[in-house]
Amino acid sequence: MARGVGGHGPANVMKHMKGIDFPARKKDLIAHAKKAPGPDTNDVIEVLNRIEDKEYHSPAEVMKELSEAAYSE
Repeated sequence: MARGVGGHGPANVMKHMKGIDFPARKKDLIAHAKKAPGPDTNDVIEVLNRIEDKEYHSPAEVMKELSEAAYSE
């Protein structure tokens, strides 16, 4: 995953998470991203589909999971 390219960068993914309440499950993150449509929404959803399906308690946990998913490709 190239950082900062299209919607794939962790910072861009987190921009789509603005306003979400934690804790949140993976499906909640994806649903929230779909509510903030933009030119890179499909990229963001693609990235979120790669993370582990579990409950996240903070944006930091999501960022950590995004980074781990990026390095496992």
